[in-house]
Amino acid sequence: MSEIFQNPATSRLRRQRTLLLVYAVAVTAALAVSLYNNNNVEASMPSDESMAEIAPEEFEESFELDADLKESESPEILEETESDAPHLSELIATNAVGLNEDAITIAKGDTFIGILTKLGLDYSQTTDIYTVFKKVYDVRKLKVGQVLYVTYTTDNKYNQLTAVKKVMVEPVSGTRYIVEQNAEGKYESRVEQDDLKDEIQSLKGPIEGNLSSSMQNAGVPSNVVGNFINIFSFSVDFRRDVHAGDSFEVRFEQKKAPNGKVVKTGDIVYASLTLGKDKLELYRYKDKSGFVDYYDEKGLALKKTLDRKPLEFKKARISSRFGRRFHPILKTYRNHDGVDYAAPMGSKVYASGDGVVTLSKWVNGYGYMIKIRHNSEYTTGYAHLRSFAKGIRPGVRVKQGQVIAYVGSTGRSTGPHLHFEVVKNGKKVDPLKVKAATGENLKGAKLTAFKKMVADIKASENKELSLKAESTAGQI
Repeated sequence: MSEIFQNPATSRLRRQRTLLLVYAVAVTAALAVSLYNNNNVEASMPSDESMAEIAPEEFEESFELDADLKESESPEILEETESDAPHLSELIATNAVGLNEDAITIAKGDTFIGILTKLGLDYSQTTDIYTVFKKVYDVRKLKVGQVLYVTYTTDNKYNQLTAVKKVMVEPVSGTRYIVEQNAEGKYESRVEQDDLKDEIQSLKGPIEGNLSSSMQNAGVPSNVVGNFINIFSFSVDFRRDVHAGDSFEVRFEQKKAPNGKVVKTGDIVYASLTLGKDKLELYRYKDKSGFVDYYDEKGLALKKTLDRKPLEFKKARISSRFGRRFHPILKTYRNHDGVDYAAPMGSKVYASGDGVVTLSKWVNGYGYMIKIRHNSEYTTGYAHLRSFAKGIRPGVRVKQGQVIAYVGSTGRSTGPHLHFEVVKNGKKVDPLKVKAATGENLKGAKLTAFKKMVADIKASENKELSLKAESTAGQI
């Protein structure tokens, strides 16, 4: 009788519990059968489809009416789900280290150590890399605009730098300086050098305006332009002798990287100037002893006049000329065998021309003195010096314009000055009137080798002209 008067809500709740239990058993059984048939088969239920869209509407009410039903999920199923699915922390751990490579362009104010520390590397490791780098390259020479390539690893979980694996800089195309971490974690340095191709570049053109700008407009590198002008500076007055309509030609050595970029320009092997109807041609020749000079086609040496004022201080005044004079210390009249130039103490003294040092020592009233033999005809002397330049001693070959000593006031002298002498065929002459050719002409075996070299250069030039003509004809 009590069942007849039972609360309708309670009865409905019991029916819902029974249906839910039956449904849960059915779903569990279906899942077990599916897993048994194919362990790799994924659930057919879309991940974004909720249980509410599949369960009958009356189940939704039961979840709202009875909170206890929320705890009726099987704990065994929950445990199985947790054990099969990888934890988020495990996913992060499998990809904890990332490899990165940055190309960092050097900006004003940047330093090598500063760049690495900004990346997050600690100071001690940065100094280790710096110390190892110095064995092959001084990173203090890095210039604005150059690129530093850094390979490093980071902790992806915390986005922090963990280690610098490699640092590389290529200041000159084809040459790379590298510091890299080895298998033991220690840094090692090395140099990688591309195989460079040696070439002879030939350029020529008309002179419009001045020679320097005309050559640069034709694509001649600035250092080659400077050498070209220096070669002819002893026989050509560029202000007076060169006019519009004249022309130049230069052949020089250069080295190219595999990518075709010119890495280095070398010596001029041939230079010519056409001035009006005259053509001046010079060839570079290096003998077996290593001596280098420029000669014409017949092996005659480039004519160089002696520098009459071989001083850094070009405004030096003449304090005493060549000839008879009253000696300021001896207080008697006697012949003065050179020219005295008053100049600041310690200013540089240059070699007046190419030659070989024959004397560098203290000579009585001359004080410290140097003598240079230029050829079989001329010798020059430099006296009252404060000191000699490094390496200047008898037997050393010097070039015109090379620093050989420094102005002083040693010996019989009343103040700092250079006493300059020129000796021609054993006789002292006025340095202000002499014009001397200081180069030695080639003879014998040297002349034979030189002429063969000239013939090879001419043959190479003719071959280039022939190839250019064929190319032009083919295009037509």
